[in-house]
Amino acid sequence: MSGEPTLLTADPSVVSVGAGLFADALAAQAVPVAPVDFAPPLGDGALDDALVRVLADPRRTAANATAVERVLAVRPQLVDVRPAGEALGLEPGTFYHAGPPVDWERASGPLRGALIGAMVFEGMAATPEEAERALASGAARLDPCHHHSAVGPMAGVISPSMWVFELVDEATGRRAWCSLNEGLGKVLRYGAYGPEVIERLRWMSAVLGPMLRDAVRAVGPLDIGAVVAQMLQMGDEGHNRNRSGTLMLLRDLLPAIITSGAPSDDVAEAVRFVSGNDHFFLNLVMPAAKLMMDAGRDVPGSSLVVAMARNGTDFGIQVSGTGDTWFTAPAELPQGLFLGSYGPEDANPDIGDSAITETCGIGGFAMATAPAIVRFVGGDVEFALATSRSMYEITLAENPAFQLPVLDFRGAPTGIDVTRVVRTGILPQINTGMAGRVAGTGQVGAGLVNPPEACFTQALAALAQAAPELPGA
Repeated sequence: MSGEPTLLTADPSVVSVGAGLFADALAAQAVPVAPVDFAPPLGDGALDDALVRVLADPRRTAANATAVERVLAVRPQLVDVRPAGEALGLEPGTFYHAGPPVDWERASGPLRGALIGAMVFEGMAATPEEAERALASGAARLDPCHHHSAVGPMAGVISPSMWVFELVDEATGRRAWCSLNEGLGKVLRYGAYGPEVIERLRWMSAVLGPMLRDAVRAVGPLDIGAVVAQMLQMGDEGHNRNRSGTLMLLRDLLPAIITSGAPSDDVAEAVRFVSGNDHFFLNLVMPAAKLMMDAGRDVPGSSLVVAMARNGTDFGIQVSGTGDTWFTAPAELPQGLFLGSYGPEDANPDIGDSAITETCGIGGFAMATAPAIVRFVGGDVEFALATSRSMYEITLAENPAFQLPVLDFRGAPTGIDVTRVVRTGILPQINTGMAGRVAGTGQVGAGLVNPPEACFTQALAALAQAAPELPGA
């Protein structure tokens, strides 16, 4: 008999694949086991032909490399703050909103609430009731922010009189915009429209917007990409934790604000507002991410996801190789932590353009660098670390500019690949705020959510249809 060890003469080496029951049973008996995470591909085999066709597309590897290279080359700069009517050419009676296209009839509660508030704010209605009747009759035109190089958090409503941040990538001249952040709680983006919401919006347009404009023009352009890179090393992840980013922005603008000649009471109120709103910088991270991902658009054969967005009814994604087509499915309900007496029954399904942060590799993808985020959205530190590690399984690259210290300064996982999502069954992880399902409620909590599988299976089918015929097919 050979002297080689056999199953009967040596301790077995056990590898457990998939469900953890087997591994747990062995571990309970002190048997060493190496668990391997495994999930079957999406679609239960029905997408095998489509997956093969996309993976065999001779354009795919080079197309993805080109798209990712363009994304990573973007250097977002804050250059101005302007009214949306001026910056975006947004006309009275038109409102931009988060997510894929949706009409009033299918609009979610928080989106309806934000539109009602915007109507009152713009003077198109004297009361919420009048605004609701006008919207139901088709008095306003609705269009996604994403269709206009813009993004909006939560309901994402932008109206002509609201002020927006304007970012530019100097190398390409491409621009992106986002509204100013109102704070948390009962705010327009969460669907609230009470008098205090309208009063705050009017103050932001009359005082805060012009003050920020003057400061940015005095000291700008500001390198927002560099701030994002630094905040990732200071405990922020760029979606639901932006504390250091907000304070760095204030540090850069404060001298110009103080010396602007604005009334001291206005200066004090503006500084209190920004410094007391840890989410303020989110509305700069979002257009920076939008600039980056838009650079990766329209590369034939590329399976790179360039947008993930939600309107509270539908979740939609767009893919580089399929143009402006939205692949949509019903938005999921986030799981997380609730404010006060609110519970799951009060929450609306997922909403907002802020998932553009995850699309470019931060937010939920960078939770490992911001373990404190779990106190806001749920989960634990181990979950945050595991989440970031798993996102590398479905992305095409690592961003050397956005490094995660706790992962040995590994670049953030960047460039969601439709084929990798379908092959692994791993869905992108998003952390998000939760809006009340009833219009007017406001924020009810924050949590974690994944896109629907159907968005990616639809995208794969479209990529397969656009792929060249296989030889011999």
